[in-house]
Amino acid sequence: MPLRPARCYTNQDKPPYTRREYIQGVPPPKISKYTTGNPYIEARWVAQLIAEKRCIVRHNALEAARLMAQRYLSTVLGEQKYFMVVRKYPHHVLRENKMLAFAGADRLQDGMRLAFGKPVGTAAIINPGDVIIDIYISDEKDLDQAKEALRRAGTKLPERYRIVIREIRK
Repeated sequence: MPLRPARCYTNQDKPPYTRREYIQGVPPPKISKYTTGNPYIEARWVAQLIAEKRCIVRHNALEAARLMAQRYLSTVLGEQKYFMVVRKYPHHVLRENKMLAFAGADRLQDGMRLAFGKPVGTAAIINPGDVIIDIYISDEKDLDQAKEALRRAGTKLPERYRIVIREIRK
């Protein structure tokens, strides 16, 4: 069975659910690397992808955004000229009460009785002003590429985001 559309999980009407002792077998998040690039870079600039609205971002959307930005930066700049950090971790457990949809299914399922749901994935809860991705750059001429990488990453995420560039003072 394929994934349900992201619109099923984007809005949050309940508090976040992270009590894993009640849930049997939470699937691991797809995002595995939270830092890419050169961690020893002498960064003078940071480009940030900042959320404008409250939403839920699934783990596969975070991984798609990270992969999009990382591929663009490694192709254009090379692995040694940037350091990228994904700031959000998917803690929220997404559950689904799966219903059967064929003839005779009414004898096999209980409807809404004990409808706690089975875990289908994890998600990160995003509040307005939260930083999703940071890209550290040492050279000012590479800032346009960092902005483009964050723009491409933002297309993989729900809702709207803004890109902020700050100078790091030392």
